Amino acid sequence: MTHPARDFYDSLAADYHRIFPDWDTSITRQAAPLDALLHRELGPGPHQLLDCACGIGTQAIGLARAGHGVVGSDLSPVAVARAATEAAARGARLRTVAADMRQLPFHPGAFDAVVCADNSLAHLLTTGDLEAALTELRRVLVDDGLLLLTIRDYDEARRTHPTSVPPQVSHNADGRSITFQLWHWHDDGEHYDQEYFQLVPAGDGWEVRVRHATSWALTRDQVAAAAAASGFTALTWHTPETSGFYQPVLTARAAAGPGIVPGHRDGDRPR
Repeated sequence: MTHPARDFYDSLAADYHRIFPDWDTSITRQAAPLDALLHRELGPGPHQLLDCACGIGTQAIGLARAGHGVVGSDLSPVAVARAATEAAARGARLRTVAADMRQLPFHPGAFDAVVCADNSLAHLLTTGDLEAALTELRRVLVDDGLLLLTIRDYDEARRTHPTSVPPQVSHNADGRSITFQLWHWHDDGEHYDQEYFQLVPAGDGWEVRVRHATSWALTRDQVAAAAAASGFTALTWHTPETSGFYQPVLTARAAAGPGIVPGHRDGDRPR
């Protein structure tokens, strides 16, 4: 049985770096504010981290190079395979595993912090799936462990229902490429289908690559309510102006729960 989000990211993995003007610069630029939040919330570390939607490694590689022990997981086996290759090429130690964030293959209390970045949560299309994923993220955290979650600023999008995302031009070894999205909103005003276009150099012209995905435009209140229902406390939103990260960031702490000894990890290896 196919999984639409996995199929989308399996297809996109080879071209994912084209989303950024310069991917290596973005690796460094995105890791810095996340590392600063980790330092502020948990101390200097190094810390044991899970990037539960690591993609090709944009945040995971940068955080590994900052000295943290990082495990990267992603629904897409093609993406995590590329993440491992890209990390090795940049001298970063990154263990990877293909896994659905709703059912993670790690022991309870395996990590000091979990990162879920780049709007990954929006691919969970129901309240049940959203809370199942957040409950899993709580399970693999130590008590009082840190959740770092980033999403698009959907509060504004839910008011205005934009139909497109402006083009992004990337410069790579094979020349310029262009990425843009068309959004088709569902009748509920919350979900939308994406037509995800990439124009890639091909001889004297362009090759057009089109992929499709569905997302849930989650407001900050919806995300916070689901996180609270899934065992997180001390929920705080950080704007790009205050955090330095390009999307709103939610920090939250794992509430104490049965079966997990505070400050103790049962192991961070996949079962």
